[in-house]
Amino acid sequence: MKTYLSEGFSADKLTTELNDKNAAFYFATLNTDVIGYLKLNFGASQTELKDQKALEIERIYVLNQFHGKKVGQILYDKAIEIARQKNVDYVWLGVWEKNQRAISFYQKNGFTPFDTHIFKLGNDEQTDIMMKLKLDGNE
Repeated sequence: MKTYLSEGFSADKLTTELNDKNAAFYFATLNTDVIGYLKLNFGASQTELKDQKALEIERIYVLNQFHGKKVGQILYDKAIEIARQKNVDYVWLGVWEKNQRAISFYQKNGFTPFDTHIFKLGNDEQTDIMMKLKLDGNE
């Protein structure tokens, strides 16, 4: 986990992501505190599919104390709003196979599994379930 965090969330890596014209970040705040965030990828910046008619939700992270308080749903709704504005055909994401809370959340929002891929957490290979939501009117 330390390796993953130091490599995946280093200042250099985050600066590169923030400057990527094919990625977007949105933050959920309470007063002046950030309590969650959303990262979206478009086009060539998508981690896997790189489909011009798709949008990837790479991250929806919410502080533990705000789980179950609709913060994740608000960030998710923003992702779908952006997907509709960009007129993509579908939204996709990868979620760790053992993260049942997230899998249930995405299924509740209409996502269905379509594939799996390996995600390396340090030296540990973990399986992510790839899920997709086709957008009505954009098919």
